[in-house]
Amino acid sequence: MTTVSQNMFDTGAELATALARKIADRLSAAIAARGQASLAVSGGSTPKALFAALSKLDIDWAKVTVTLVDERMVGPENERSNHRLAKLFLLKDRAAAAKFLPLFNSAGTAEDVAAQAAKEIDALALPFDVVVLGMGTDGHTASFFPGGSTLADVTDPACGQSVMAIEAPGAGEPRLTLTLPRIVDAGLIVLHIEGDDKRSVLARALENGPAAELPVRAVLRQAKTPVELYWAP
Repeated sequence: MTTVSQNMFDTGAELATALARKIADRLSAAIAARGQASLAVSGGSTPKALFAALSKLDIDWAKVTVTLVDERMVGPENERSNHRLAKLFLLKDRAAAAKFLPLFNSAGTAEDVAAQAAKEIDALALPFDVVVLGMGTDGHTASFFPGGSTLADVTDPACGQSVMAIEAPGAGEPRLTLTLPRIVDAGLIVLHIEGDDKRSVLARALENGPAAELPVRAVLRQAKTPVELYWAP
């Protein structure tokens, strides 16, 4: 299992400021080295403050591609869309200049949509420079849900597809998700969680046990670099 570097904060606002700066530094370093950078972000309510802080930072955003770690099978006008969340909270102010690559498209079935999204992800200069993950109290991260229909495939370190579809009892709509290899190859992997409940789940995830029980274990065990935990109450 990879090590977890713990960054603990008293408030979510302090966390958002510090993590935004960390991400900005990594993206700017990538731009300086290669002329471009890539960032994959997660949805939910937790990252809103982070997105707002990051959007104001002085990065050469025109050279940054932003995409999603996972997405629901809904259009960008839907309130549950991660695309919509990113547009509202991240892709504004200075970050409005970034290129955005959504996962959802109109290709047809969830599997067709995933295949089309995978082609577009594969066309990027991989690996990602930064991947920001969240985690649910059920131990899911990305759309690696316990009991997921394709959980074994999306968490396979040898998975050959960059994006796959998955359905699970706790997921609501069918989902699209980056697969494990795309996540664990990232230059910087951040696990951004808030609240004592999630901290307790993470403590369990760091113990022995099957990855299928708490799928965040797949990332913790396969990450190529230490996972950076950012936590606040």
